[in-house]
Amino acid sequence: MPEMNVAEPAPAVAATPRRAGFRRLMINLGIAVGGLSALYTGAGSVLLPQQIEDIDRPHKVAVLGLVGGVSAAFALVFNPIGGALSDRTRSRLGRRAPWLLGVPLALLVVLAWVGQIRTVPVLLAGWCAAQAVANLYQAPLTAVIPDRVARRRRGGAAAVTGVAMVLGGVAGVGIASLFTAHVAWGYLALGLLMAAAAMSFVRNTADASSAHTPRPPRDTRKVSARLADFLSALRHWDFACVFASRAASIMGYFLIVGYELYILTDYIALPGGMRPAQGITVLAAIAAVGSLLAAAIAGPLSDRLNRRKPFVFISSAVAGAGCVLPVLSPTFGAVELYAAFAGLAFGTYLSVDAALVTLVLPRQEDAARDLGVLNMANAGPQVLAPLFAALIIGHLGGYRMLFILGGCCGIAGAIAVLPVRSVR
Repeated sequence: MPEMNVAEPAPAVAATPRRAGFRRLMINLGIAVGGLSALYTGAGSVLLPQQIEDIDRPHKVAVLGLVGGVSAAFALVFNPIGGALSDRTRSRLGRRAPWLLGVPLALLVVLAWVGQIRTVPVLLAGWCAAQAVANLYQAPLTAVIPDRVARRRRGGAAAVTGVAMVLGGVAGVGIASLFTAHVAWGYLALGLLMAAAAMSFVRNTADASSAHTPRPPRDTRKVSARLADFLSALRHWDFACVFASRAASIMGYFLIVGYELYILTDYIALPGGMRPAQGITVLAAIAAVGSLLAAAIAGPLSDRLNRRKPFVFISSAVAGAGCVLPVLSPTFGAVELYAAFAGLAFGTYLSVDAALVTLVLPRQEDAARDLGVLNMANAGPQVLAPLFAALIIGHLGGYRMLFILGGCCGIAGAIAVLPVRSVR
């Protein structure tokens, strides 16, 4: 594929706000990202597995694989759709605002329904709907950094969102663990948290860069031509490399994290008196400390050094190598050490890879659409990971092999970023 030339965004699109405005944007963006992360992590790691175990304990591993895999396919489709729709939306508050305000309220209704479900087929339908709606919100939120932050400051901005994801994830797991006996209230609590964060973001940050941008002309081409254009970013070499790196890294992550509750139930020897949900909270807190330290250092340092690839390579490699610890010793102490390594790697990856992504976008005016396509590298592995994990746990070596293959995916993610040419 030809090397991609990334043009500097037009000042009207991605100019860095004044210092006070930039600080306000970062604070509110962090809150919004944290709210979304709390929902994803708390519901996906605690509430959904607990609900499935309550419904069908004997087949919980296979059912979680089915629900997680099929529902992630909806995320795969709806994330780029949400990005493309928000690219074309115009309103007084900016093109992203209608989606950032309306979708969380719709998701709250869906989550209220999901919490009441008591059968596997209906739960599958409900979780698919939740994934679809959540990704209509995630896509425009992801586009905020390329919309409003200059290239030279994106490492720092990505560090803020990385820290917010970690803190939100810890909060989400903590909140969800309080509702394992009443998962319906847990879904509502997390949904309300995300909706409040979204409203705070739109209320406190003005999207002046896109409020008065002319609406693109109506596309009258054939569906096949529009689909080809929709995926055109994958024809750019650097974008494709970053896509592959993220897909491999996310696959390794979700092979393990989606089954964390069952890992602590069936594989790891927990200390006396500790429940698996409590163990997840402890591991999330350990990972959070490492992630916060790494994100706070790696993002700004990558800006100062003007280097992205080494950070992404090292973080993916460390995450992969850390998976060997629970293989060698299936104890809670070993998993705690694994969580610390994973936290350091994840914090570095979140803060720098998010900046690297924005630097390989082919066209600034299609930023949300192309970021939605890139987010298929998040959602695609989530389609496959639960299915693969269920197969591995049930027939190909159990939880020990799950960690080994998760580590291999991390190493593959590190290698895939090396051929990127336009970013150092």
